[in-house]
Amino acid sequence: MKILAIETSAVTGSAAILEDDVLRAFTYQNAGLTHSRTLMPMVEDMLKNCDMRLSDMDAFALAVGPGSFTGLRIGISTIKGIAMGLDKPCIGVSTLLAMANIVPDSGATICCVMDARAGQVYNAMFEKKDGRLVRLCEDRAVSIEYLKEELKKAKKDYILVGDGANMCYNLIKCDDIKVRLAEENCRFQNAYGVALAAKHEMQNKNAVTADMLVPVYLRLPQAERERILKQERDGK
Repeated sequence: MKILAIETSAVTGSAAILEDDVLRAFTYQNAGLTHSRTLMPMVEDMLKNCDMRLSDMDAFALAVGPGSFTGLRIGISTIKGIAMGLDKPCIGVSTLLAMANIVPDSGATICCVMDARAGQVYNAMFEKKDGRLVRLCEDRAVSIEYLKEELKKAKKDYILVGDGANMCYNLIKCDDIKVRLAEENCRFQNAYGVALAAKHEMQNKNAVTADMLVPVYLRLPQAERERILKQERDGK
């Protein structure tokens, strides 16, 4: 089974090809360029170097959120277009779940954090038991202060992963919280984690058609939030 996976939920962009249990190819970019400019050239170069074609893939996978509204839309529209044209199944996975997949088992609770702006992070917690990833809470948007208090109360060892890891580490580290950063090579979300999560979903027959892919934002877009606040102010 060959899965082509992409990750466009944040500034970094990546693509990977997973064949059964083997990572056949992986490409990653953190240059600050838009995914609309870099994604398809990355995919095309990766396929060319592997002597593969899009039609060789059994399924296409991507992180559907949470994450950047623009990045998620680019990723979803790209996979929709490819999968529809080839009549292939798709797998949309949680960005937070995907990033937890690539963190080595150290016995610590995996605390996934993405910068959601406005003093918030997108967060989920996981543990690895006997090589299996166990979810401890649903994906959510919470304030950094709320997360800090929650970690204090739990009194566990934590490892931070995600594009919000450095920020959270500097804001929540204290004597009451045992926390450290994941290694640089597995700290940021990437397509290999998406492919691993997608493989599990394929095995459980959870693939969908391209038209069923939808982004998972967790929060309203900023423009929509500002519109609601304006309406509330005007109504007072």
